Order: sequence, then structure tokens, then C-alpha cells
Amino acid sequence: MPAPYQQPAPPPRPIGRPQWIIVAFIIAYTAGAILYKLLMHRGLGHSGAMFIGVPAIIAITLALAPPVRTATGGILKGITFALLLLAPLLGEGYLCILMASPIFYSVGVLIGLAVDYGRRRRSTTLSCVAIIILPMCLEGVVPQLTFNRAQTVSATRIIAAPIDEVEQALAQTPDIRQPLPRFLRIGFPHPLATSGGGLAIGDVRTIHFSGAEGDPPGDLIVRVAERRPGYARVDTVSDSSKLTQWIRWTSSEVSWQPIDATHTRVTWCIHFDRELDPIWYFTPWERFAVSRAAAYMITANATPQEARP
Repeated sequence: MPAPYQQPAPPPRPIGRPQWIIVAFIIAYTAGAILYKLLMHRGLGHSGAMFIGVPAIIAITLALAPPVRTATGGILKGITFALLLLAPLLGEGYLCILMASPIFYSVGVLIGLAVDYGRRRRSTTLSCVAIIILPMCLEGVVPQLTFNRAQTVSATRIIAAPIDEVEQALAQTPDIRQPLPRFLRIGFPHPLATSGGGLAIGDVRTIHFSGAEGDPPGDLIVRVAERRPGYARVDTVSDSSKLTQWIRWTSSEVSWQPIDATHTRVTWCIHFDRELDPIWYFTPWERFAVSRAAAYMITANATPQEARP
């Protein structure tokens, strides 16, 4: 008897563009996650390889995927999804995403525009962009591409109090009851308690900071290293606070001079080392944050209670 007729199986459907886009996003996200883990394991989480290399890897992977309407649009969507996926996993680390997102998008736009231009001209623009970006990724990785980290920021205020009252305020234990500036309240570690005081050489102060990103609280300990009339300098003895992820305090200088019998000019100068790369992006952010901190120190620690706003 003849074999019963069997309808041939339909040929497998080819993978469509939407499916390829999903696959490309998964590959790009995985590549970025692997590079992130590798950099953190090697202690390079603050380098240009992290803040330029990771978005570059994601953007280049997405750019090599089957084309969407524009490579730039596809890259921006991919980076947005990646950041949205990372945010819940990092908890308090959302601050890092908030600060790093502009550079992630900038790198993505640069690569996307280069790819779109290259497709129109049928050139190898992507390879050229990768060569340009590579040295930027090495900042903070190799000494030859690591720039000076030392920074100095100062703030000056006129206090409606005589100079002797200002000096008495400076000699007290640091006062943290004064509300922090708004920018410093977006997620940075904040002071929880303070101890110590005095303006004599050797006097020690301790500021206990909250933790962040799952890390425990830590202490910043400083000591008066230089003292003369109208001037004092404190140097950092140790710093176990989470602030060392962004900046590392080295010393602070405060000077106070009388303007008249009831007004005193106070200048607070903070010296610190920048801990994040690249220099061109993070230096303005860190200088702005430290300038807010310097102004806060004048209000909270050099201004007598009755003269505070």
C-alpha cells in the first residue's frame, strides 16, 4: 500500500529584524556587564575604561547589529534600557548612574553619528572612532594617560559676627545640624555624628559619615597641623568613608579676618584628590560639589548660632 501522504514541514522562519535587535541588545548588555565586572575586579572602577570603555563597548556592539532606522537611535535606546536595568540592582548606586549617564549618552551619540555617517558614505568611520576613543579609555589605567588629580576649591563668606566669636565657633566640635546644600543631598554620604574640637596644633576631629551602595559607614579623621592668628590648617589622618569613591580629602585651610567690629570675612579652602576619570568630565562635577561643601563648612562651623541665616 502506498504510504499515507504527509504534508512537508514548513521551512523555518527567518529571524526578523525585531528579534535580531533583541539579540543584539542582550549581547551588548552582556559584553558591558562582563567588562564592568572585570574592571571592578582589577580595581579600575574609577578609570576611563569604566566610564568611556563600557558605553563604547555597548554602543559598538549595538552599531554592528542589523540596522534600524538610524544607528544613533538604536544605541540610545539600548543604553537607556541598560541603565534602567542597572538602576534597581545598584540600590543607592543610582547616584553613580545619575552622574555617569551624560557621558554614557555622549559616547553613544558620538559612535552612532559616526556609524550613520559611515553608512551614507560607505566608509570605515566606526574603526576611526574606535581608535580615537581607545586612548580616552586608558585614562586612569596607565600612568602615561593619567592626569594630575590634585584639586583646590575655596569659598568666602562675610559673617555678621566679631572675629573673636568666629574663632570660638571654629574651635567647637563640628556642627552637622545645619541642613546640607541641596546638591549634596542627592545621595552622597552625609555626616551622622562628630567629635573633637580645638584649634591648637594636634587637636583632632572625627566626622562619622553614612554608608552608600551597601557599604558600611566610615570616619574622616583630621588633625590641626598648622596654626597662627587668623589661620588654621587641618590635614587628613585617615578616611574610611564612602566619599573616597569620588574624592580623597588631603587638607583644609580656614582663615578669618575682621572687616569691622561686627563683621568677619572667612575663607575655607579644601584640597582634595580627584578619584574619577576622565578628568574633563568629572573634575567640574567634583569641584562644584566640594565648593558647596566649603560654603557649608563656613555656615555650620565658623558662624555663631545667633549669626546663622
